[in-house]
Amino acid sequence: MSLYALYEEGETPDRARLNDALAGNLCRCTGYGPIVEAGLRMTEARVPVDADALQERVDALKSLKRHETLKLSHKDRLTGNEKVYFAPVNLEGLADISLAYPDATYLAGGTDVGLWVTKQHRELAQIIYVGDVEDMKHIDITDRSVEIGAGVSYTDAVEVLARHYPDMGELIRRIGSVQIRNSGTIGGNIANGSPIGDSMPALIAAGATVTLRMGALERTMPLEDYFIDYGKQDRQPGEFVARVSVPLPNENLHYRAYKISKRFDQDISAVCACFAFEVNKGKIEEARIAYGGMAATPKRAAAAERALVGEAFDADRIEQAVAALAEDFSPISDMRASADYRMAVAQNLLRKAFIEMSGEADIRLVGEREAAHA
Repeated sequence: MSLYALYEEGETPDRARLNDALAGNLCRCTGYGPIVEAGLRMTEARVPVDADALQERVDALKSLKRHETLKLSHKDRLTGNEKVYFAPVNLEGLADISLAYPDATYLAGGTDVGLWVTKQHRELAQIIYVGDVEDMKHIDITDRSVEIGAGVSYTDAVEVLARHYPDMGELIRRIGSVQIRNSGTIGGNIANGSPIGDSMPALIAAGATVTLRMGALERTMPLEDYFIDYGKQDRQPGEFVARVSVPLPNENLHYRAYKISKRFDQDISAVCACFAFEVNKGKIEEARIAYGGMAATPKRAAAAERALVGEAFDADRIEQAVAALAEDFSPISDMRASADYRMAVAQNLLRKAFIEMSGEADIRLVGEREAAHA
């Protein structure tokens, strides 16, 4: 099915595109070699597309689109409790339902919430599905920022973000598989506040802000301020994530993003580290350092940043920031990595970022990926 979806895109894929399409597909019999070779040759026997038939199919699917809020309800005959499901089609409808059902669970792509049900066996009594809210699927580029609606999928967001932040694009490309990125949303990853969500450190380092909405009122805050503690975010009952704003980088900004995990594809980060240094005439004017997997929330390294701002962009100053990371974080040990390993990796990634930014080396994530599949 993964190859068929790629086939339907209409272009002859190269090996890197095939590797992306097949990420997450396990094969214990044939092996990947023959599968990849088949993918490289599958377009040789392409059947011409019937454009009229294709357009009819598209029109038929568009005709199914609703223009009013969908509500489904069910009363449990054993407990008498009512379960309700809403699917609004615009922001106003979403805001009204959110006020009426302030304790409801918001559902977007289901890549996280779905696991609450299948793995944790939670019963969700009130669900508000935001996937039909067209107002939350827009990406707008201004002269200062990229405005991303909370319902925008990773697949759609990465195309825009990668143009301005190539490392962010590569990082997002390693989140799940193609299918997961087609469903999962930037807003959902933010709203759930996972301390190991890969998109948050990347966005925080870029200086992103998040806008929340309750009724007709909106409030905007730096993304890092949204995360209060493990499992706790600065979001009130009846309030939802509306959009995220990512500033456009200026010519003096050096940006790097890294993900360290046991597998290159399809794995949860042990450490995610993202760095944004604004350097002018050899001096660091601004430093934003954000980590995932190092604390109970995605978190900036305030002490390390203080060690850098206003100072020369050199190896000695970087080493002082490396030492300061011990003030910023007290990581834990779990099945993904030990506390000592996490701290060592966090420090080494800061060194790596400096080496790349200073021009001593230009080892980018795309190169690492090619090496992993060589």
